[in-house]
Amino acid sequence: MSSPYTLLFSKGNLGASLTKNRYIVAPMTRVSAEENGVANETMEKYYERFAKGGFGVIISEGIYTDNQYSQGYFNQPGIVNKEQIEAWRKIVQTVHDHESLMIAQLMHAGGQSQGNAYKDNTKAPSAIAPKGDQLGFYGGSGPFPVPEEMTVDDIEAVKKSFVESAVNAKEAGFEGVEIHGANGYLLDQFLTDYLNKREDEYGGSLENRLRLLTEIIHDVRSAVGDDFVVGIRISQGKVADQSYKWPEGQAAAQTIFTTLGKTELDYIHTTDGDGAQPSFGENSQTLAEAATSFSRLPVIANGQLGDPSKAEVLLQKEQAEFISLGTSALANPDLPNKVEKDLDFEEFDFEKILLPQAYVKKHELEMKIVE
Repeated sequence: MSSPYTLLFSKGNLGASLTKNRYIVAPMTRVSAEENGVANETMEKYYERFAKGGFGVIISEGIYTDNQYSQGYFNQPGIVNKEQIEAWRKIVQTVHDHESLMIAQLMHAGGQSQGNAYKDNTKAPSAIAPKGDQLGFYGGSGPFPVPEEMTVDDIEAVKKSFVESAVNAKEAGFEGVEIHGANGYLLDQFLTDYLNKREDEYGGSLENRLRLLTEIIHDVRSAVGDDFVVGIRISQGKVADQSYKWPEGQAAAQTIFTTLGKTELDYIHTTDGDGAQPSFGENSQTLAEAATSFSRLPVIANGQLGDPSKAEVLLQKEQAEFISLGTSALANPDLPNKVEKDLDFEEFDFEKILLPQAYVKKHELEMKIVE
């Protein structure tokens, strides 16, 4: 049966890479690596299901970028040494065997870290704790501790770690990297007014708070060359402060996305509670639409877009060029193939998949995949 979703199943361009469709697996924390940050067979089987299931691109869970302050969760994978690189190489090759592409999301947790095998303390733009409590299903509990304010040397070390991790990802065979600038992690902390009270060139105005992001983008691009995809993820809400909105609203979106559009990025990945709903108040733009209109870059939209009709309309309106799925993909690792064959979807069961901890469960790996 031919699919009515012609845009979802059209080929697309992410930088130098050609995708077989517009379906992308969103990055999702699954805390299933070894204690030393090495990806394992469970993770290989987990990612392989999405490739078998028809997703054109798979973005990895957030991968930590150094053996200092970047790790956010125990059993989070890293890409900072040879053993970690080789473990990812095996997973990427398995994904490639099913004709899907894979992008490594590079993440520094900053003050939002709740589990680090290397350090007992955290560092962030300012000595201000993130709002809310740590997430139990990611192994945390209680409020976030107050981080140490980063020095300029700390900032330089972070920039270097993103560059080195991007080079490592290229060595491991990934098609590209996604710089994690969303969801309350370090780069988003620099963007956030109440978490960044710095008085140097990385604080104050929104332009200054964007500085670290643009410097990392430039340094990563310089290191990996033009044939490697470089993207960034942006959100308003945070892991522990989901309702947060940029105080300047759409004006902030214009500044942020216009600035990012002038960098060497290949794409912007936006995530919102509902990617098809106005993000800045009634009758305003969606976050993806704002990113598209102000940056002029390809945009991946994320947020409750599992319904293919809803996703297709977003593409028809040219608010985004790609759709990424999180919980819909967890419930249906074969969602693109199900859409093409007009088959019913499974509902996402939060308790069954993410509780008591968010590690990959045996029953997930035993799910029958429609190929």
